Amino acid sequence: MCGFTGFALHGGVTDEHQAQLQAMCDTIIHRGPDDEGLLLRSPIALGFRRLSIIDLAGGHQPIEGIDQRLAVVGNGEIYNFRELRSELQGRGARFATGSDIETILHLYAELVPKGIGPDEAVRLSAKVPKALIGMYGFAIADWRDENNPRVVLGRDRLGIKPLYWAETAEGIVFGSEVKTILASGMVEREMRREALLDYLVQGYCGGEESAWTGIHRLPPASILTWSSKDGVRIQRYWDLPTDELRGAPEPDEIVDLMDRCVRDRLVAEVPLGAFLSGGIDSTAVAHSMAKELDAPPELCTVGFQEKTHDELSIAEKTAKSLGAIHHTEILEPDPKAAIEELPWFFDEPLADPSTVPTWLVSRVARQHVTVALSGDGGDETFAGYRRYVHDVAENRVRSMVGAPGRSLSRAVGSVYPKLDWAPRVFRAKSFLSNVGEDPARAYWHSVAHMTRGAAVDLLNPDLRAALTEHDPFDAFAAHYERPKIDCPLFRAQYADFHTWLPDRILAKVDRASMAVALEVRVPLLDHRFVETFAHLPRDQKVHGARGKHALREALRPRLSAEVLDGKKRGFDTPLESWLRGPLKESAREAIDSLPSDWFDKPKLKALFEAHMTGRVNHDRLLWSLLVLEHWRRRHAVARISA
Repeated sequence: MCGFTGFALHGGVTDEHQAQLQAMCDTIIHRGPDDEGLLLRSPIALGFRRLSIIDLAGGHQPIEGIDQRLAVVGNGEIYNFRELRSELQGRGARFATGSDIETILHLYAELVPKGIGPDEAVRLSAKVPKALIGMYGFAIADWRDENNPRVVLGRDRLGIKPLYWAETAEGIVFGSEVKTILASGMVEREMRREALLDYLVQGYCGGEESAWTGIHRLPPASILTWSSKDGVRIQRYWDLPTDELRGAPEPDEIVDLMDRCVRDRLVAEVPLGAFLSGGIDSTAVAHSMAKELDAPPELCTVGFQEKTHDELSIAEKTAKSLGAIHHTEILEPDPKAAIEELPWFFDEPLADPSTVPTWLVSRVARQHVTVALSGDGGDETFAGYRRYVHDVAENRVRSMVGAPGRSLSRAVGSVYPKLDWAPRVFRAKSFLSNVGEDPARAYWHSVAHMTRGAAVDLLNPDLRAALTEHDPFDAFAAHYERPKIDCPLFRAQYADFHTWLPDRILAKVDRASMAVALEVRVPLLDHRFVETFAHLPRDQKVHGARGKHALREALRPRLSAEVLDGKKRGFDTPLESWLRGPLKESAREAIDSLPSDWFDKPKLKALFEAHMTGRVNHDRLLWSLLVLEHWRRRHAVARISA
């Protein structure tokens, strides 16, 4: 696990650009505290920071080809590198290191001949990541055509590892994090106005455009080629199959493939462990890990003073049953310190409050291991989130009542009081409104932080007018409508795999863990596992009032009933008490400091005062504003796009 950056310039690269490249590398030293490598060979420059995991002695990057006409830098892990290495050596490749990343270089040399056109180059380059099993971002420098050197960027199928790029008048600049691109001085520190609305509505900035004007996010499962003559070409090389659902799994199919995916992720030359909560996914990964290791697994769990957010007691029972070495710590988060420190590592505003406990558990784990396995991805694959259960129920009602019933439900929902303070049985407004909506819009309501109308109402009037045509829902709807499978649940999962998962969940895990130089591996997001089980029939996912049915039943011989049948707990934070307690003055100061050309400041202040009275709860919005302001300060955001 590492970080890389680089650029290629129309006017060429000289030794004078080394200081620029060094400054870019310095911004990601947290991703790679063990080693650094710089390579400048006109017109391309590559920079690298290393967290040593495999081939500790010889895995220095950039890795060059024997004739110095190719070079590669990569962030992540290639789990099938040994098999690929053996095959490549059998066809004549000569390896200089034991690094997994070097396999990318030899695959490219074999699959992509020199002297080809831009469309053929991107098509053949896409064959390289198709051969890989793992999580990665990589950059290849190709000088074989002296008249048209090329840069090739690639990202893993699910978007586990990040990769950003920008094309400017000078050339192309890229990196594992946005801050490397900003440090190049080739891009202005300006927020996209559309990204501000996206952030308020959904709590993160997603899609191919980052929060920053001119800086793009390379989509998951994509390859990019660039040369001075040909410019940028991007091609997607993988997607979830969207044609049909499969049948119910065989009894041992799920656990056998899970064991294999975990086993593939146990290769490391440094201490390795796993996160353990009281939930199904992390417990399942821990069991598979214990089964595959010859020694007791090292498991890391954090507990919290707030017992509603604490799963330590369940995790302790699991660890004991596995004979594990269990590292535990009771945390008392300092939310003020977190809100001030985390924005440096999160180059885009992310309003998910679980960034704080994710960062804290990563910090605890890093005291004992360098690599940790996590259970991320199980909820997306097996429909484990509560919103999937609600979506199935709403679609059943929607199909039963027909068009007249949907119209009536929408009308009643529009006037039904929003009783946030009342017992759950009386809080029917969202259900009534959703039943009256089309399935895509109804599901969107369950993942959005607030409605577009409510978000737009908070903006400065000039900005509000400029965003008349922009609706964050449109990008989500494009993914939702793409599958040929006529199943609302699968469509919702498919959309989440292309939005929520890479741009919120995996971004959170990557930035929070790499902030402390911890590599996190996610076996449940092995693309083979996702391809196999994301297409299960609806009743194999949502059964009764619970999700993950097939996974629960497959794990029943292994996991306790307390884990399998217990109440689902989110890895969350007590926002409401924080914002009326230790973060009260920080929130007030943030609202005072947010630019008046971004927001309608009197409305923000009124929301803050209403929250502090206790009559209403605006904790999610206030947290979003607090995160936004500290992000803006930490990254010296100069302005918002006109």
